Amino acid sequence: ADREFIESRRRALKRFINLVARHPPFSEDVLLKLFLSFSGSDVQNKLRELVQGVGDEFMTCRLATQAKDFLPADIQAQFAASRELIRNIYNSFYKLRDRAERIASRAIDNASDLLIFGKELSALGSDTTPLPSWAALNNSTWGTLKQALKGLSVEFALLADKAVQQGKQEENDVVEKLNLFLDLLQSYKDLCERHEKGVLHKHQRALHKYSMMKKQMMSATVQNKEPESVEQLESRIVEQENAILTMELRNYFSLYCLHQETQLIHIYLPLTSHILGAFVNSQIQGHKEMSKVWNELKPKLSCLFVGSSNMPTPPLSPPEGNFFSN
Repeated sequence: ADREFIESRRRALKRFINLVARHPPFSEDVLLKLFLSFSGSDVQNKLRELVQGVGDEFMTCRLATQAKDFLPADIQAQFAASRELIRNIYNSFYKLRDRAERIASRAIDNASDLLIFGKELSALGSDTTPLPSWAALNNSTWGTLKQALKGLSVEFALLADKAVQQGKQEENDVVEKLNLFLDLLQSYKDLCERHEKGVLHKHQRALHKYSMMKKQMMSATVQNKEPESVEQLESRIVEQENAILTMELRNYFSLYCLHQETQLIHIYLPLTSHILGAFVNSQIQGHKEMSKVWNELKPKLSCLFVGSSNMPTPPLSPPEGNFFSN
């Protein structure tokens, strides 16, 4: 029932669907099309039925076994460099997003303060407490001040409204776009981690197992073990070689997918200029509109400074030293 939590989840789901729907391979995926178009109540069962026929991407992609041919010779070095670059970009954009959130939040907090400030001025101007005769040198002073203060709440409410608009605009046009790019960068980081802990780790483990089996084969040959056991070991080595070949192909296919994802990240990078443009425009427009209201408010304060003939000036600060010395 937390409204802020629900809104944050709604925004996150919108970003997720946008990223998936704009992703070149995913945009044509039958599961995505069903998820976006199905209107029945048993969508989970339909998705479960459909996913059973999708299969392993490595088995269904026609380029899977040829992925190595599309990769540069130094793919491992490029992968490491790209991962480091994306990590640095992510860290910087994460800090930018936090600062942008704080700026937008301050604008909304400023709106709340301005609204309360105006309400207090209005409350002060609407005060009906009788004024004792000895409380002021000029009985009309307090009445004039109250009349002027009472009408200022409208302008402060307008200032508050402008501040809220600026904060909301920065949330939608700056913070939300930064969050979109951060989601994309985070997914890339997760994909790199899955590659290293998944396919690459299995490939290395298969190579290690193959090395151990070769050592066992050499030992069996030296010790002149029974032909049946040697044949079984040879058969296992052949199976392991086939498994290694498949693992190697999967490893290259995984790197090929990461290579494509790296290009996608760089396609999204120009979003930075749009984010900065939206931020600058928001600041210019917000300050311009706020300045206009402040300038319209200033003439309405003239009745508070009617001059010494109608209103006594406030006492000046006492000179240095003892206030009562004279």
